[in-house]
Amino acid sequence: MTKILTIVARIEAQEGKTELVKTEMLKLLDPTRKEVGCIQYDLHQDNENPNVFVFHEQWESEECLQAHLDTPHIINYVKAVDGSIASFVLNRMTKL
Repeated sequence: MTKILTIVARIEAQEGKTELVKTEMLKLLDPTRKEVGCIQYDLHQDNENPNVFVFHEQWESEECLQAHLDTPHIINYVKAVDGSIASFVLNRMTKL
């Protein structure tokens, strides 16, 4: 049985860029959820620090994740938020 790939991506917006980053990330939800291999793609915002966002994702495989990272909507997102991200951490995880 193939193990599902879980992604936890933590994105912190630069001060003053929170709404821009949030708006651009919200644009990713619908097209990503329609991608082949996407099981779950949820965005969360920290209750105490609104600059911090977390994507919780589940993909059928690493190949599906890689295909996602090459989509036009991800490429456009990266361009739109250039210079607006304070930190970005992506963890590839396996559910135990």
